[in-house]
Amino acid sequence: MQPLLSVEDLSIGFGSGDPVVRNVSFEVQPGETLALVGESGSGKTVTCRAVLRILPKIAKIHSGKIILRTSNGEQDLSAMPERRMRTVRGDRVSMIFQEPMRSLSPLHKIGNQVSEVLWLHRGQNESQAKKTVLETFERVGFPDPERAYRSYPFEMSGGMRQRAMIAMAMVAKPDLLIADEPTTALDVTTQAQVLGLMKDLQRDTGMAMILVTHDLGVVANMAEQVVVMHKGRVMESGSAEAILRAPAHPYTKQLFDAAPSVPDPVEDAQLPAQEDLILNLKSVNKTYTLRSSSPWKPETLIRACRGVDLALPRGKTLAVVGESGSGKTTAARIALGAEPPDPGGEVWFKPTPDSAPIAVHAMDRTARTAFQRDAQMVFQDPYSSLSPRMRILDAMTEPLEIHQIGNRAEQKEKAASMLRLVGLNPDMLLRFPHAFSGGQRQRLSIARAMMLDPSLIVCDEPTSALDVSVQEQILTLLEEIRDRKGLSYLFISHDLAVVARIADEVAVMRQGLVVEQAPPETLFFNPKHPYTKALIAAQPTPDIDRPINLKLVAQGAGSPDSWSEQFRFTQSVIPSLVELEPGHKVRCHV
Repeated sequence: MQPLLSVEDLSIGFGSGDPVVRNVSFEVQPGETLALVGESGSGKTVTCRAVLRILPKIAKIHSGKIILRTSNGEQDLSAMPERRMRTVRGDRVSMIFQEPMRSLSPLHKIGNQVSEVLWLHRGQNESQAKKTVLETFERVGFPDPERAYRSYPFEMSGGMRQRAMIAMAMVAKPDLLIADEPTTALDVTTQAQVLGLMKDLQRDTGMAMILVTHDLGVVANMAEQVVVMHKGRVMESGSAEAILRAPAHPYTKQLFDAAPSVPDPVEDAQLPAQEDLILNLKSVNKTYTLRSSSPWKPETLIRACRGVDLALPRGKTLAVVGESGSGKTTAARIALGAEPPDPGGEVWFKPTPDSAPIAVHAMDRTARTAFQRDAQMVFQDPYSSLSPRMRILDAMTEPLEIHQIGNRAEQKEKAASMLRLVGLNPDMLLRFPHAFSGGQRQRLSIARAMMLDPSLIVCDEPTSALDVSVQEQILTLLEEIRDRKGLSYLFISHDLAVVARIADEVAVMRQGLVVEQAPPETLFFNPKHPYTKALIAAQPTPDIDRPINLKLVAQGAGSPDSWSEQFRFTQSVIPSLVELEPGHKVRCHV
């Protein structure tokens, strides 16, 4: 059988520089999924963009051919005139981009954006296109296709926006779908459902797929063929089963070693000592009022946190896990004093074992300034957390200037020592953030948080935007700094595999409630709550014999009404958090 797509000896460069993609060759068979695997900067996205000829103007294809074979015959995409390429894009070959919020126009409704493909390539009128789009929305899992059709992108969650992108790519039934990191920004349960959806749609339509990813767990669940890329070259290629069972190249083995995984069961889990608590949240509730779009409709109350109790022992790591909207970031903001809890909630902080507790929920300006020296935050997005207009030196020394600590020479020396602490060269202080990779920027964010020598650091999804090998380096760095400096971490994440690596205690949140809490060894060995089981089941592992159990994911990640009677809760009837065994709490009816 002839391949649907053949990429032969492809080399791509930017301007007069050396090629960033060198001599890349692979084939995609009809109905097959090929995974392009590698870290950021490996050339996999540039290679895929070359297939659709949507490279930046400065980019140049130095050599190679890209051959597409469809019912229209054999076409050389690398030499095709631009006018004819427009008939290929979105029709014969579609692409799902990594960040749906940037790929969808904020000024146009979702329905119109998806319909555009049918107007351009199928000649359908508005009513015909709407009927086709609504059918596609139903297939990709929108609970209310009509509402989705009328919605703007900012009115939808990340998972729903990604489903809209899939619908846009699928609505014209292309021969080849290119999916560029389609699940990187999604929660693990949403990721599992989106991957299952893409597999079902592929099975129904018979299309081929190129899946761009750095996650070997996703590869194990989706791909038949794998091409591993590093620094623009193909390191290893072959069947997914062969590569996943016995990787031959050292770089592929390195990716396997760096992949986080849920730990094996350990029965003798050690419970953390809780005598000396650096942070204690008691009965924390947070309610937001959402104004109605119509003046005659009542306001909507959103319960972001409901009765949250969290205790962080000094020198330990407490992880709060949950999907977007579960309330975990709100709880972290309340812990830092950035948000006040509803009346009745309390947040207590002890900077040292001998100091008196500070009431974070009732601080005045002087107390807040002192508290901010002891509690810092590392943010999720390394690209947004540093000002692009400030040199690294200025960004690093800004906290010292605010708190009037040291002179300029002392501040610069402190910044240099913090860069050395996170494994960077002090010579980098005069650079701007754009000169650094994502992993280096996250190291800079950690170094900036360390400038005031805090005792507590809140880490809000600090590795979710990073490749697995960079993620491994950041987690190792956080562990080393915690142990060396005696720090305490409140670690926010949606990834149980990352949490298993770094946490001493895990609290799982859903709809503002802590539904289960235990040390990671206990939680992974003996999960009780259906939502915890769904999070564990949704974690993709680089093991071809352990596919994601989509039935278990859908059951636990669904509405609480679908759970068994023991765990079910409503807005008015909420079961208590019960200690079923020492250190293991579950929200259930007993």
